[in-house]
Amino acid sequence: METKTVKAYGTEAADAPLKLMSVERREVLPNDVEIEITFCGICHSDLHAAKNDWGGSNYPLVPGHEIVGKVTKVGESVTKFKVGDAAGIGCIVDSCRECEYCREGLEQFCVPGNTIVFGSPDKHLGGQTIGGYSETIVVDENYVLKMPDNLDPATASPLLCGGITTYSPLKHWKVAKGSKVGIVGIGGLGHLAIKIAKAMGGHVTVFTTSLTKVADAKNLGADAAVLSTDKEQMKNLTANFNVILDTVSAKHDVNEYLRLLKVDGSLVLVGLPSEALPVSASNIVHGRRSFSGSNIGGIEETQEMLDFCGEHNITADIEMIRIQDINEAYERLEKSDVKYRFVVDMASLKE
Repeated sequence: METKTVKAYGTEAADAPLKLMSVERREVLPNDVEIEITFCGICHSDLHAAKNDWGGSNYPLVPGHEIVGKVTKVGESVTKFKVGDAAGIGCIVDSCRECEYCREGLEQFCVPGNTIVFGSPDKHLGGQTIGGYSETIVVDENYVLKMPDNLDPATASPLLCGGITTYSPLKHWKVAKGSKVGIVGIGGLGHLAIKIAKAMGGHVTVFTTSLTKVADAKNLGADAAVLSTDKEQMKNLTANFNVILDTVSAKHDVNEYLRLLKVDGSLVLVGLPSEALPVSASNIVHGRRSFSGSNIGGIEETQEMLDFCGEHNITADIEMIRIQDINEAYERLEKSDVKYRFVVDMASLKE
């Protein structure tokens, strides 16, 4: 198979910094789209994978899964894209296409296992897939997203993971006009959840451990904000939430939020704490409440989310960086020192 060499930023070990390296991309196959990457968001999952926090990372590893750019080449059988189109790539770049979940558009639950944009076995070149901290990417057109023309591509890039991770559960749990929605945590996921839930018609209350973020929540569109470390504030809340979206990836007491759900309400976890979260049986038995989880979304739903965000002018609040500053950004991300998403200007890779 023909390939070409492109520049990328990746790491060769869990304890090594990211650095400039050369990687191979395949030339377009009949159903492929080649994209010149212009912006790539930095998700906490990139950091976890680079540092092997979850185990299973293989090196060298090039992260990046919130990718936007311009189509530069298409295969002879491509019908959905043409050269010059604005396009996006999220977490999934392939799947079996045949299992019950793929047929339902739920590629995130592909039974044999989907192909993630980085760190998955590469069906074409061998080795593993290479992420968005690179000059270009080549993906089957069926896993490429159309970016809304009215959205700024830099601030829209975090929608490819952060956006769909919050949109999917809010839609699945039927958030609509009048829904009482709680959002736990204001970070890369939480700040987008506020915007999306409000656009769906929900009455949004944010829970944060940071006093400064109480004001931020209102500025982002929340109807109310609660300092969750204030026991009096938490004690005075009543069980009136239909759904609470929990975006926190650190250990925390989920029972504080389970008790705030209405009958048949759901606490939905989209963060990934590394430690177990104890659940009091009484908090779910009384009120027929649910403690659930959600994980990104399929390709069709991701496109639906992008179109929704285009209609409502929803994008992320970002801090733009050069790729040469990626290691400093990772250090700051570990300290939650960003409002609210780092995005890499990939033009800096050419410097």
